[in-house]
Amino acid sequence: MLKEQDVRISMDGKGRCVDNIFVERLWRSLKYEEVYLNAYGDVRQAWAGVGRWLRFYNLERPHQALGYRTPMHVYRTGIIEQAA
Repeated sequence: MLKEQDVRISMDGKGRCVDNIFVERLWRSLKYEEVYLNAYGDVRQAWAGVGRWLRFYNLERPHQALGYRTPMHVYRTGIIEQAA
C-alpha cells in the first residue's frame, strides 16, 4: 500500500535500523529521569509531568550530540556544532 502511494519506507535502506536508537534513547531518558522518579496520582498528573519533562528536554537540556545545544535551538537555527 505504501509503495502504491509512492511513500518511502525508512527501514528499506542499509543502516536504517539505527534510526530506532534515537527514539529508544529518548524513552530511556524519559523513564529514568521522570516516570520512575514520580508516583503520579492519576493520568492527568502523569500527562503533566511527562509534558514538563519533554519541554525541558527540548528547550533547556543541552545535548552532547548537538554540540551542547538544545534540540529547539538546532531546529530553529539549523546549526549543529559538533562537540569537541
